Amino acid sequence: MRIALDRDACQGHNRCYLLAPELFDVDDEGYAVLLVDGEVPAELEEKARLAADNCPEYAITLEA
Repeated sequence: MRIALDRDACQGHNRCYLLAPELFDVDDEGYAVLLVDGEVPAELEEKARLAADNCPEYAITLEA
């Protein structure tokens, strides 16, 4: 599974960071930063789905 973050769409709600801190961090301005190179480790796929499903701006996308 691959994950992508649209930084332009991110509004800094930080739900992704709260739900999946292994995949996301927050920059100095409060916006999400993706910690993986796009490929989600198998053991974190459920957290990636949870983060994507809970992003109010749909800034996180997943590809199988």
